[in-house]
Amino acid sequence: MDSAVLLDAAVVTRCRRRVHLEHDPAAADEPRAALDATTQRRITDAAAHRRRVADRLAEHHATDWAEVPAELPAEQRVTATLALLHGQAPLVWGGLLPADPASGRRGGVDLLVRHRGGYLPVMVVRHKVTDPGGGARTSALTQLRLTAARTDPTRKVRAQSRDQLRLAHAVRLLQAAGLAARGRPTGGVIGLEADAVVWHALDVPGWPGGRTAMNEYDARFADRLAVARAAATAGPPLALPSRVTECRSCPWWPTCGPVLREARDVSMVLRGEDAVALRAAGVSTVDALAALDPAGEAPVPMAGTSMRDAVLLARAWQQDLTLVRRNRRVTVPRADVEIDVDMESFDEAGAYLWGCLLSGADIGLRRGYQAFVTWEPVPTRDEARSFAEFWRWLTAVRRRAAECGRSFAAFCYNEQAENRWLLSSAARFAGAPGVPTTAEVQEFIGSDQWVDLYGVVSAEFLCAHGKGLKTIAPAAGFAWHDPEASGENSMRWYSDAVGLGGNAPDLDQRARLLTYNSDDVRATHALRLWMSSEAVNDVPYAGDL
Repeated sequence: MDSAVLLDAAVVTRCRRRVHLEHDPAAADEPRAALDATTQRRITDAAAHRRRVADRLAEHHATDWAEVPAELPAEQRVTATLALLHGQAPLVWGGLLPADPASGRRGGVDLLVRHRGGYLPVMVVRHKVTDPGGGARTSALTQLRLTAARTDPTRKVRAQSRDQLRLAHAVRLLQAAGLAARGRPTGGVIGLEADAVVWHALDVPGWPGGRTAMNEYDARFADRLAVARAAATAGPPLALPSRVTECRSCPWWPTCGPVLREARDVSMVLRGEDAVALRAAGVSTVDALAALDPAGEAPVPMAGTSMRDAVLLARAWQQDLTLVRRNRRVTVPRADVEIDVDMESFDEAGAYLWGCLLSGADIGLRRGYQAFVTWEPVPTRDEARSFAEFWRWLTAVRRRAAECGRSFAAFCYNEQAENRWLLSSAARFAGAPGVPTTAEVQEFIGSDQWVDLYGVVSAEFLCAHGKGLKTIAPAAGFAWHDPEASGENSMRWYSDAVGLGGNAPDLDQRARLLTYNSDDVRATHALRLWMSSEAVNDVPYAGDL
């Protein structure tokens, strides 16, 4: 029966094809990738974070606190949860709500808070839920009540759509069980900092097109439920394979990937809505796209790229070309004195390492690689020290170059991460010795002395297999020392390096991280030198494809 399909909150942000495969009995024996170490670490860290928060809340609210044992079988957890809720327990941790076969929903929520004759859902997540600013509705962890919420002048809500959709799922389950609080649908989130509850009114039209979180959730859930029911009943599939960002970490990629490659599906070149739109217009393969006139009119409106780029990317993919020159002559900003910068952070907990490579003209300062690092587990006040040391050194290089009459530029690869941690570090550690003001940071990153090499690569090349540094730098002849070098793996190395989880710090992993970071800045340096050389002209020119 259709009603046998029960979905949890995760489906509303999950690839539609994955939802199909997870409910298609015929896919039971299809190949799947094992859970990688990085994903497993994130799951473990998130569980540990929730446990720490629960223990703190239990201390604050000892007389009101009730907990449903996680080790109970699902049916017993539901029974225990309902007993507490019908008994009007003020706070219930770890509750599992009764499934609602009529709507196809199942699931639980970290914390249920008694409010107006029912309950409000509160989630605990291991990511930031606010940024410096104002306007968020918050209450202290010692006041787990919506009535205690006030407009916070120091925090603004960080856009985390997944959180609001998960809260909407919990609200619908509470409503189906007759246990939802009266009034407007509302839920709370406790984030990485775990110092307040951020309350979200889920009926506010803050989504595209004037939709609310509840509207968005209802539409997405109805769609995923239809996909799952069609799969479960062997009906015509409502979701076919298409490459999206999620594919990189999806366990079903070993099933979908070969199908897409064999079909030469257009999503191998273009992802997202552009691929969907082209496929609907009859341009379903890379070859069909490559056969179009790059100077012609696009068969459908395209949001992610231009018609010219789409066609040339398809032609590059046909020839297995990683890079194609957009222009006859490649140009890249250069300066007399140059620094390559790469920051390492641990999820959203903090930036623990600022690695720099000083090269170019001799201005009396030691050239080569330098690391400004803290090995205290982040977040820590010692970040202020390492960040201040980095900023003082950067400022000294800029000043010395100017005194010597030399031009200066600092380079990074994809400035979004570096800019975020430059600004947030200045804000978090404002007033600490050597820490710049936010205005000083903004002046620097807004100047022509701060160059995003990722943007330069995007302007100069078409990249058929992605624009990540690990993909592009090998074209310049660069190779990392560590065969496992990646941002995801560095998270695991860091966990060992600082002894997270109560283990002894691993000094070998600290050395490994420094080597990895050193290679990252040397990679951007090598890429820039190559782009400035005649060797770059060996890359095919797009106009010749």
